[in-house]
Amino acid sequence: MRTLSKIVGPLLLLLLATGCNLTSQATARTVAVSTLLTTPSIPITGEAIAGHGLDGGLTVPPQQLVLAFLGLRQGEALDVAPTGVAGAEVTLARAGGPTWALTDQGGGQYALATADAGQVYVENASYTFSYRLAGVSYAAQVEQVPGQERVPAFHPAEGYLALDAGQAFTFRRPDPLDNLDLPLGFLSVIPIAASGAQLPVSYTNVPTTPLQFLKLVVVPDAWKQSLVTIPGSAFPQADANYVVVLQSAKLGGPTTDNLFLGSPVLAGTAEIAVVRTRP
Repeated sequence: MRTLSKIVGPLLLLLLATGCNLTSQATARTVAVSTLLTTPSIPITGEAIAGHGLDGGLTVPPQQLVLAFLGLRQGEALDVAPTGVAGAEVTLARAGGPTWALTDQGGGQYALATADAGQVYVENASYTFSYRLAGVSYAAQVEQVPGQERVPAFHPAEGYLALDAGQAFTFRRPDPLDNLDLPLGFLSVIPIAASGAQLPVSYTNVPTTPLQFLKLVVVPDAWKQSLVTIPGSAFPQADANYVVVLQSAKLGGPTTDNLFLGSPVLAGTAEIAVVRTRP
């Protein structure tokens, strides 16, 4: 279980954030997807992974992932992926704070190395992703990013959740402070192999199709439920380990008219639960 970065790939596909000039943005050819995600340190006790050869337990270190994509739209269809554009200057700036330069990874992908990230994510801060390519500048922003949700049901006295294989799991998200809206809640369940490696996600409510993206923007209530149930199909095997990731996220969008309106900024922090199914 070396990294949680695989869970954020689908989150990078979030689309259709609103902008400042919808007419211009609706026809803009350039699209940018900007993501700032953080996960806390995850201690996993030996009792939770007994039988996996890791009886002493382990701790997954905290991570801050700053990822971006810059591309050109191909046609008008929402189901056609944009073509990535390399060679841009990409930065992330925290309002009233520092600015970080992202590294070109090729194919339109840009990233801030973990070693350089430091404490980028600060609760309630606002962030701007800036892109400059061939003398043209683009920008997108997210304001007042959320803090970590603390879900009591994720932290039983044993240090992990004990479930039967195929058993559903229901939990309640905490009420937001000061009458604020409940953040978007994206769930992923990740099976963990006996070696500690991550296996393909067994459940997620992260949008993956254009129609789901539209629903997210127009009717986001499905991602803002206080009482949440993960179906039993997310935990299919007995005597196995799973990690439940609840990503509390804020959605921002473009602030320049030359970016396509489907150029989201997604920023959030995760709450983690460790599950072991009974033999």
